[in-house]
Amino acid sequence: MSKDKSEVVVLEKDLQKSADDTVIVTTSKSHQTSAEAGVSQQFLKLAKKFAIDGALLPEDKQMLIEDRTVKRARLSQLRKQKNIESIMQKTLTYCADFEIGQRTDLDWFSRYIALSEEVSNPTMQDLWAKILAGELTKPGAFSFKALQVFRDMSIFDAKLLAKACSLAIKDPNKKGIRLITGAYQQPGFFNFFSKQRQQYCNLSHYGLNYADLLALSENHLIYLQESESSLISKGEVLQFTYNGLPLKLTAIKANVCLQFYKFTPLGAELAHLISDKSNDDFFEHLKSKLTHYFVVNSA
Repeated sequence: MSKDKSEVVVLEKDLQKSADDTVIVTTSKSHQTSAEAGVSQQFLKLAKKFAIDGALLPEDKQMLIEDRTVKRARLSQLRKQKNIESIMQKTLTYCADFEIGQRTDLDWFSRYIALSEEVSNPTMQDLWAKILAGELTKPGAFSFKALQVFRDMSIFDAKLLAKACSLAIKDPNKKGIRLITGAYQQPGFFNFFSKQRQQYCNLSHYGLNYADLLALSENHLIYLQESESSLISKGEVLQFTYNGLPLKLTAIKANVCLQFYKFTPLGAELAHLISDKSNDDFFEHLKSKLTHYFVVNSA
């Protein structure tokens, strides 16, 4: 059978299909074409916004590549200017009630502008504004290295840091920040077989799993290696805060250790950007685990 005849046979079979089948096929194809057109339009708008749509246009509608280059550079500078002015506007609202130091490190400020002018996400702009307000009211609050780390963070990374901060406890000076994962008593003759000698605090139940910890570590915000405190003597008192709430632990057993993930110095710097937001369920869970070895006072 020739190619022409075979095509006729196929068409005849298609015509013999029910009307419902024909409608289904036609509708599916229509949706597909519509979806493709929608994606194409979205892509063209995105490319046009960044002035990189020149080659996507018909040749008779294309600008000279030299002109396209100038246009893209101009739009890029305008976008950066708009971003940094928006951040300055937000900064003013954060430091309006504080006295700004007489001397501002102009080198730090220049580097800050260069790193933040690419930020267009409103949430990230708020955080950059908090950095600047913090530095203006307390010079030296944020290192240049912290700015570099923060520049490479996505909005997802920032939300992850906020999640970690909502579960973390701080030393009274707020420089030491840690995520407590458990506590245990050093094995001895009287407790060797005790099932309560080790208490675990499962962070994943409260939205922070191991993959999240790994991501925080890759951003140099926490140490991935789990740490533990030195042995705590019976009667020893530890003072912490949990999202602004006091947390006093008085050991009721000897040779107890706390286990935790520790924030890096960079992570501790950037944690100051996050407003205190307590997780009541987690705090109650943490206290219930610690009561096996401590008198817990959070009043």
